[in-house]
Amino acid sequence: MPGYADPNPMYQPAMRLITAITNDTNAEVTTSFAHNYLSGLIVRIIVPNLRFGMIQMDKRVGTIAVTGDTTFTINIDSTNFDTFVIPDPEEAYTNIFPMVIPIGEINEILYQATRNVL
Repeated sequence: MPGYADPNPMYQPAMRLITAITNDTNAEVTTSFAHNYLSGLIVRIIVPNLRFGMIQMDKRVGTIAVTGDTTFTINIDSTNFDTFVIPDPEEAYTNIFPMVIPIGEINEILYQATRNVL
């Protein structure tokens, strides 16, 4: 039975953990493993606490453009945000991580909402 952190969940698109976010006009987000997202997906970015920096990105919503298996850009200008960091594992809570959560998609596409891998 698939678990919470299963890299191949039964329903797509699924939440992914974030390992990097750039300070750029269109922030580039890197996930911990292949996200299987398509361009046009609307996502919410969660940065749970100050330990990861870039708290200004917390709960922001944007549309993505896929740039690689584990990367995408999002139409959020993070140029003046704090720098995103992954804290030392010895000092961080291991059960709280930044994540990207799909919440919708551009209506003209409407493909990802109907994709089910059961």
